[in-house]
Amino acid sequence: MRVLVPLPDRDFDVTEVAVPWRLLTDGGHDVTFATEHGARPAGDPRLLIGVIFGRLGAEPEPKAFYRQLTEDAAFRSPITWAQIEPAHYDGLLLPGGHAPGMRQYLGSALLQGKVAELWALERPVAAICHGVLVLARTVDPTGRSVIAGHRTTCLPKTMERSAYLATAWRLGRYYRTYPAYVEDEVRAALDDPSQLEPGPRSLRRGTAVDDGPAFVVEDGRYLSARWPGDAYLFARRFLDLLAGR
Repeated sequence: MRVLVPLPDRDFDVTEVAVPWRLLTDGGHDVTFATEHGARPAGDPRLLIGVIFGRLGAEPEPKAFYRQLTEDAAFRSPITWAQIEPAHYDGLLLPGGHAPGMRQYLGSALLQGKVAELWALERPVAAICHGVLVLARTVDPTGRSVIAGHRTTCLPKTMERSAYLATAWRLGRYYRTYPAYVEDEVRAALDDPSQLEPGPRSLRRGTAVDDGPAFVVEDGRYLSARWPGDAYLFARRFLDLLAGR
């Protein structure tokens, strides 16, 4: 099947792109990447070297997957957002990331229009971390967010605030993409704020062999996750949604 993964030119989360890409391609699916102008994208470099004192970055296996990803032809030559033909794709995956370059992707009216078209086709859609903001900001013909009536998760305020407070002395607002917390904006887009499920308060990450610490929310054809620590479970559940299409 054909899966669309839109990206900004830079600063996306390495794990949230590379892990799903690896599992999707290993599962026999074709992944198409898209950037605003067709530029070759690049992940957040801090996540490859460690955000602060060599810590808080991606784990070794996702970093290895990212190195493989950078050699992938579809990644090196993405299509443009304007070239996206929603009916061509069997599924949509919206990664996250928090560094400043993400605003290009999170705030694009053009991309939101394409996402709205694909959402209306009722095909599997998966979003992780800040990627949920793209859906929260994408509206249907009635003017409501496309996820207004759905259960969802996203980057919890507790995680976003903790990361910011721990690093602000050195990195400023690196962990605060917008003045509003992701969780607050997503809750505001829902019919009922209780539809947002923040998940357990744990910083343990799921792995290729242990989904115990991971958390996702599945509501029909819509799948959401919170942070890079959910990426493996998130990718596996998305594979299941595609298989059931």
